[in-house]
Amino acid sequence: MINKYLVVDFGAPGEFGAHVFRVEIPTARNDDVLIVEDFGLKGGDNGLPYEEVRVALSRKAWSAIAETARKNFNDRLKSKKLLTSRWKTGTNKVDRLLGKELCVLAWAAENADEDKYPVVCSKWSALRPEERWWMFSMTAAEAGLAADCDRGWRKALMYALSDGKAGEKSVKRPRPGFDEDTLSLFGA
Repeated sequence: MINKYLVVDFGAPGEFGAHVFRVEIPTARNDDVLIVEDFGLKGGDNGLPYEEVRVALSRKAWSAIAETARKNFNDRLKSKKLLTSRWKTGTNKVDRLLGKELCVLAWAAENADEDKYPVVCSKWSALRPEERWWMFSMTAAEAGLAADCDRGWRKALMYALSDGKAGEKSVKRPRPGFDEDTLSLFGA
């Protein structure tokens, strides 16, 4: 079990050099919110960069998705008996796997029409964590940097998660379950 006193913000390991995501929320209301993958001590080894800016999200889009992400992440942190958090101006550290999920939500919202933000949040919420991790992996491999918006898997995410009407309930279909051994492979 993870020691709840060794995590910061949204479940990120508190020790120096951990692989985490950072959400940089500027004080200026017109500046973009940055989601940065920080590779920690492994950054710089074997061609791995120290960090990568995964998305630069407009403040309007961030404001539309931030509460959905906060609630989802805090519910999951509570279930693991970890401290919860809130978004604040400045640097917010996010657990590596939660950061991947946040990128999927941000990528889907970055070019969506404003009226589609609730649909994006609803459809993202209906996905299982392992589905979000897979979407992150597919997107990051081809179009995972901030400058890569509106192409490839990034564009597909926007269409896939914004297709529908606000308030429309996603239909839950039976999906194959994952046992604890399988989830442990993903670090869950």
